[in-house]
Amino acid sequence: MSDLILGIESSCDETAAAVVEAGRNIRSSIVHSQVAEHAPFGGVVPEIAGRSHLEQIVPVIDRALAEAGVALDDLGAIAVTQRPGLIGSLLVGLSTAKALAWSRDLPLVGVDHIEAHLYAATMEVAAIEFPCLGLVVSGGHTALYDLTSITELRLIATTLDDAAGEAFDKVAHMLGLSYPGGPSVARLADEGDPRAIAFPRYRSKGEPGFSFSGLKTAVLYHLRGQDALARTPAPEDIPDRADVAASFQEAAVDALLHTTLEVARSGEYRTVLVSGGVACNRRLREKTALRADELGLRAVFPSPAYCTDNAVMIAGLGYHHLRAGRTLELDADAYPHSALAQ
Repeated sequence: MSDLILGIESSCDETAAAVVEAGRNIRSSIVHSQVAEHAPFGGVVPEIAGRSHLEQIVPVIDRALAEAGVALDDLGAIAVTQRPGLIGSLLVGLSTAKALAWSRDLPLVGVDHIEAHLYAATMEVAAIEFPCLGLVVSGGHTALYDLTSITELRLIATTLDDAAGEAFDKVAHMLGLSYPGGPSVARLADEGDPRAIAFPRYRSKGEPGFSFSGLKTAVLYHLRGQDALARTPAPEDIPDRADVAASFQEAAVDALLHTTLEVARSGEYRTVLVSGGVACNRRLREKTALRADELGLRAVFPSPAYCTDNAVMIAGLGYHHLRAGRTLELDADAYPHSALAQ
């Protein structure tokens, strides 16, 4: 059987396809972003996302196959995001994958988007020592996992409210910055002082966890004062706008690292994997590497192109599921929640 896997990703607002050989050799990667379509609304609109996936998925797959220099008959399997995500968007990808698998009598492999994010962190390094700790931090997910192998994961901690990326989006909106909020807040933060404002850092009591609602609210009240009926000032009327961005980013990064490194210290971990869209954040990457090194840990991040949603990670992990005999029937369904949270 061929080691070439076509991966398809459509869980949220990127339509992506990739061809990966033997789980690691990236032959192609195509991503169609919907940022421009959702930007006027300040966030992802599910109906717009689903419609865009319908329009783009076949052209994106055709481009991925052409870039890899392969045809459908050269493939060993089709891997597709089955969960979690926007159900309408997931069904576009899954239905397309089913049609391709049926038409060429190829195995169909379902992949958990969260597992794939963590797998992405392993694809560009020679070897990973297990067990290791995995942090997924994105617009929709902030959670910590125990990995005993590439395909065996256990949830340790998750967010009690907002995901970290969602908090970045909301603070960006308060500051009058463009969507998506992560990159725009980070750019403004480069001009500010991260110690200017003492925003709160969530510290869990008992079970480890994350929370960003208090931090987000602290930013809101810093901007408009303590009057609950007051309006958030216009961007040009915020004198310390860059300091707010820098101080918020520092607090968010500190909150992520506190829980992650507390768990790392309490276990037999030597490696911490960090992935998801927020893993592109330069301050998070710098501070994680520094703090991990102080504790004798290895911090591993994917390249930025493979932190955000992509199909390389779907095809790569799909290869390992295929080898383990984990395939789907053609009547398989999509699910909005990750099996890892159950």
